[in-house]
Amino acid sequence: MTGEFVDWTTPGFSARFRVGDDQPAAIVSVVPAGGALADGPADPQPLVELTTVGHGRFPGGFRHVDSTIGARLRPVSHHVHEDGTDLWFRILQEDAATGLQAESVFRAEAGVPAFQTWTEVRAERGEHVVDFVSSFATGAFLTDSGVTVDELSLLHADNDWAAESRWRTDPLRDIGLARIDREAQHHPPRSRAVVQNRGSWSTGEALPIGVLDGASYALVWQVEHNGPWLYELGETRRHAYLLLSGPTDQEHQWTTVVAPDRPFVSVPVSVGIASSVGEAFEVLTAQRRARRSLRPVDASMPLVFNDYMNTLMGDPTTEKLLPLIDAAADAGADLFCIDAGWYAEGHWWDTVGAWEPAASRFPTGLEFVIGHIRSRGMQAGLWLEPEVIGIHSPLASSLPSTAFVHHRGVRVAEHGRHLLDLRSPEARAHLDAVVDRLVGSLGVTFFKMDYNTMTGPFSGSLEHSRALLDWLDDVQARYPALLIENCASGAMRADAAMLSRLHLQSTSDQQDPVLYASIAAAAPAAMLPEQAGNWAYPAPSMSDDLFTLSLVNGVLGRMYLSGYLSSMSGAQREVVGSAIAAHREVLDVVDTALPVWPLGLPGWEDAWIALGLRAASGDLYLSVWAMPGAPSAVSLQLPGFFGQSVTVSPLFPTELGAWDVSWDTAAGVLHVDHGGATPTARVLRVRRQPGASPEGADAGR
Repeated sequence: MTGEFVDWTTPGFSARFRVGDDQPAAIVSVVPAGGALADGPADPQPLVELTTVGHGRFPGGFRHVDSTIGARLRPVSHHVHEDGTDLWFRILQEDAATGLQAESVFRAEAGVPAFQTWTEVRAERGEHVVDFVSSFATGAFLTDSGVTVDELSLLHADNDWAAESRWRTDPLRDIGLARIDREAQHHPPRSRAVVQNRGSWSTGEALPIGVLDGASYALVWQVEHNGPWLYELGETRRHAYLLLSGPTDQEHQWTTVVAPDRPFVSVPVSVGIASSVGEAFEVLTAQRRARRSLRPVDASMPLVFNDYMNTLMGDPTTEKLLPLIDAAADAGADLFCIDAGWYAEGHWWDTVGAWEPAASRFPTGLEFVIGHIRSRGMQAGLWLEPEVIGIHSPLASSLPSTAFVHHRGVRVAEHGRHLLDLRSPEARAHLDAVVDRLVGSLGVTFFKMDYNTMTGPFSGSLEHSRALLDWLDDVQARYPALLIENCASGAMRADAAMLSRLHLQSTSDQQDPVLYASIAAAAPAAMLPEQAGNWAYPAPSMSDDLFTLSLVNGVLGRMYLSGYLSSMSGAQREVVGSAIAAHREVLDVVDTALPVWPLGLPGWEDAWIALGLRAASGDLYLSVWAMPGAPSAVSLQLPGFFGQSVTVSPLFPTELGAWDVSWDTAAGVLHVDHGGATPTARVLRVRRQPGASPEGADAGR
């Protein structure tokens, strides 16, 4: 420690904290490994913002900075700890007026230029109704090196049902940060730019991810909570700030009581530093892998056939399933999942909850169908929506009232369903009995875990969300061979808390393969590529180009296969087999590959879309889509290949057909011409020619 500063240096980055006795702690500088740390401004943004009923903000406003407790916090101690490659840094602060203590906890993986952080709040005396606490706040980066708010842009994504991952870049001045004369006003601006999500669909409105694009750096973050959250950008008296948090009272009707025997821990967030927006997602990918709870079974990465999308659509029967099972096995699927409807007689939406097979659908029993799946060399999976009970289900009356979520003393009902409160022992006992029967008795090894009802604010939402995570951890500990896909009407709960512990993530319910293309291409920005479950649902009636495009959607990432394979021609089945072979080649490298977007993250209406996965070997697997009406040609900058001699070959289909591709070595540009009608798509493999070295490949680029 030198003067008022303490530095935390890891193999991935260095961070400088201001810890003077006369002001709150602040993180004033973070740089990648080997970078030069700065001392920051004289009045940095405090590391912790904390408000209680009775201790709000000064000056007042809608922003979550300028908290009076945050301004009064003073450092008490700091501590560095290492556990192998797990690196820890803690700063404890105290507010003498209230006796509240706030400890900021930082956790990093050696070699990753990112950290996970959260805030732990304790009370030495009295009870305090906390209505806001930040997980992280800083002014570092936002106005470093002469960069002003005028020059900063935020890359962020809207998210909605069947319209996921709609990324866009907005200058901060265009999304809320109004320019005012701060000297004339003698106060900081009160405006803010906020991205948030409400209710139990943690990604139902927006993704909890942002990238701040500056002149010579990119700051990237994600909020890691399966419920409400927000992040906020604004300006201080002379500088700017970023603040990340879980639920709040102001936006989400959340409060908690902190007392000597009742501490509180905020939701975790991750923050990374990179030299560019593209590198920022590489950092985030590395951080997600570092924080993921992997089990040995996750390495299996089976190819799943699911009977739902554009196929049985929630109406499975023995008669309909048997030919699909045979066709899926012949195609090479590893696992067959029976989707929604297997438990239902007639209209079932508001009667679900018992999860017993419908006898009319399976005259010889569901066991017979599952046995047939196994006899064809595949594992068996089932769709399950465990957290809900239909309002007309007998269980709505037979389970005790305490098993259900309540708000202001009234049982919550949304979209014909009640929500089970996972804090309740009775609710957990019900779910455990369901899992024990389906896994223990039927031998199911895969759940497509859905969640189709968005519940708004309710009492104890944060504790319920955490109890769900605990239940999932317990289920997977009891059944180590069980794989669980995370789904919520597609990707309405695709947050890092769920993704850190589940095997696969549904990326959308989108039924149009053309509209799915941008969703599939953008998916690795929101999740690991090895978790991106992209539907590939070719139909016998499709044109050749559309048939191919629907399969291209699934090749990079985790193909989630569907469609009437049993009704396809021999030629069409050969195309499906070719796509599966290409996907299996990608599966060999996907869990170490890094995503790249040679045309930038796709916009919802983009004419050309491209996603690449850069393998550890240096090979690039590249999907390119020409959307309806796309110009005939496009040029793609390929990072890492500038000045290199490369071979570009078709991976899927194995022939380019009408397409033409050519490589410009000097410019490091791949020229692509679709050569005909759109929409159309291809998957390419880009490989350095023998003897070509990647060292210095992009020097000066």
